[in-house]
Amino acid sequence: MREFDTLIFDWDGTLSDSIGHIVSAMRAAAQDVDMPVPTPSAVRGIIGLGLPEAVAALYPAETDVRRLSSVVDSYRLQYRSQETQPVLLFPGVREALDGWRAEGYRLAVATGKGRGGLERMLRSHDLLGYFDATRCADETASKPHPKMLREILEQLDGSPSRALMVGDSSFDLDMATQAGMGSVGVTYGAQSREQLLRCKPLHLIDEFVELTGWLKAPRQSNQKMAIGEA
Repeated sequence: MREFDTLIFDWDGTLSDSIGHIVSAMRAAAQDVDMPVPTPSAVRGIIGLGLPEAVAALYPAETDVRRLSSVVDSYRLQYRSQETQPVLLFPGVREALDGWRAEGYRLAVATGKGRGGLERMLRSHDLLGYFDATRCADETASKPHPKMLREILEQLDGSPSRALMVGDSSFDLDMATQAGMGSVGVTYGAQSREQLLRCKPLHLIDEFVELTGWLKAPRQSNQKMAIGEA
């Protein structure tokens, strides 16, 4: 029996090469509303959170909710304006997803994007209706709260012990831990290998296509050991 039957993916920085778009849009939004422009590394550090939570994390000393809301609104406009430049899937993503679907895996997305943004991305890649379940930050709790994973598993009648979360941020991996799920971190997205290792994922991959081989590798199913554990 396969170790996992449900694969749940983050979107930005895991399936989609969109980190540059997010960084550019957030910095432009800050400039547009006369807020301090965050560094690219600061923006990368909040990717994965829901948009209001991400903006609040960028400006922890700001108490005027109207100013924070203005950044949120401007970001949405800035990001939409950048969608004239295609946001690509990472190499091998579509082929791997097709292979897993053929093998009978249930596939899902758990993302910090809003529903409208995810739907536009799925439509642009001809993936509408492709996943068995999707959850977005504007319709449930933001990562790293485990609610969206629990809702996905409830919808799919799945078990945390048979599900795997794949993501590029500590928010993804911590969410999985809180939901009682194993996780795999991807090092090509928003956060560094060192940040991901601190969350003790089962494995790290440097390219998306490596996940297929790891899933097929024999492991003792009752001894899922996190990287870095003795």
